[in-house]
Amino acid sequence: MGTSEAFRGLRCTATDERYDATATGETDAGARLEATYEYDAVDWADDALDGAPQSMWRYAELLAFGDPVTSGEGGTPLVSAPTLAAEADVGSLTIKDESRNPTGTVLDRGLAAAVTAAREADADLVALAAPGNAGQSAAAYAGMADLRSYAFVPSRAPFSNKAMVNVHGGEMRVAGGRYPDAEAALDDQLQSEWYTLQEFDNPHRHDGLKTVAFEIAESLAWTAPDAVVVPAGTGEVVAGVGKGFRELQAIGMIESAPTLYAAQPAGCAPLVAAAERGDDEIEPWSSPDTIVGELEIPAPKGGAAALAAVAETDGRFVAVDDDDSLESAVVAAQEAGLEVGAAGGVALAAAGQLGDDGVLGSEDDVVVLNTESGTKTADVLRSHLMGKGI
Repeated sequence: MGTSEAFRGLRCTATDERYDATATGETDAGARLEATYEYDAVDWADDALDGAPQSMWRYAELLAFGDPVTSGEGGTPLVSAPTLAAEADVGSLTIKDESRNPTGTVLDRGLAAAVTAAREADADLVALAAPGNAGQSAAAYAGMADLRSYAFVPSRAPFSNKAMVNVHGGEMRVAGGRYPDAEAALDDQLQSEWYTLQEFDNPHRHDGLKTVAFEIAESLAWTAPDAVVVPAGTGEVVAGVGKGFRELQAIGMIESAPTLYAAQPAGCAPLVAAAERGDDEIEPWSSPDTIVGELEIPAPKGGAAALAAVAETDGRFVAVDDDDSLESAVVAAQEAGLEVGAAGGVALAAAGQLGDDGVLGSEDDVVVLNTESGTKTADVLRSHLMGKGI
């Protein structure tokens, strides 16, 4: 198996017991798996990354597999948005634009790594439940690896996601209802043995997402911004970005991590509620109601990991109204020229709210993560404008 030199296997987060690189699901102790590395073996100082690919795989020393299934994911730009910075009353605001990934989502980073693990495990069939974007991404990477794939998506998933699952050669089942219904359908209906691509059941998903942090720091000449604002659904993006900054500290590339802020729609904010209670346990959101379907995750698998990632940087969770999120995405399109999806709009709205509340100030350099292309939710954004009479 072609693992990287620094990779030291998957470890149980409860007992530190080590597992094979392609292990999935819970450990024997009922905990999650985490990819671990020998940080003393990694040195990116000076010109160590010269000649490395302009993708997430330039950081292959801190990823598990050396021969990835890849379509050039990563290497996305930091786009300065001075008008948005002025409106939020912060020193600077830049958008890490993940819409430039192959299928238009930050999740391409995680699915590239997860499908690589599936290929290394000699899987025949991979499967997952997804609100939309992850299903499309999984089908794309599974197709490149010549693996059969199944995506179970809720009926409210965007048409573009559903269509592209099939275009990439994947098989799809549509479950009536919302994301939990798709999860239940996967467990009930798929009878064949499959290798899971589910967030946190496959630990390589959030491990791949840490490369967002690597790119932010390298783009800033190996410094960290004051704050990073991330939309939160399953918790995997928050946990992954937090892990990335921790690892950069571990190898000595940055002195300190930025404060991490995680944003959720007010209509489905189980992580916000848990943080406000000061509770490590996530209570499922009883009546999810948000137009931002990608973030409508009432019982996030990565809730505890996301809470820990934010807490260790003294950050906070923020709930924002749908109208503010959609308006923020529209403003980014009109004033910064970026096609920000509804989920990215949640993060932008949260940055503005943090500025209004005085949590972020005029001296702060802020990075906001746009997790998806605006074309994913074009109908939602257009409906928002129509509701304003435009």
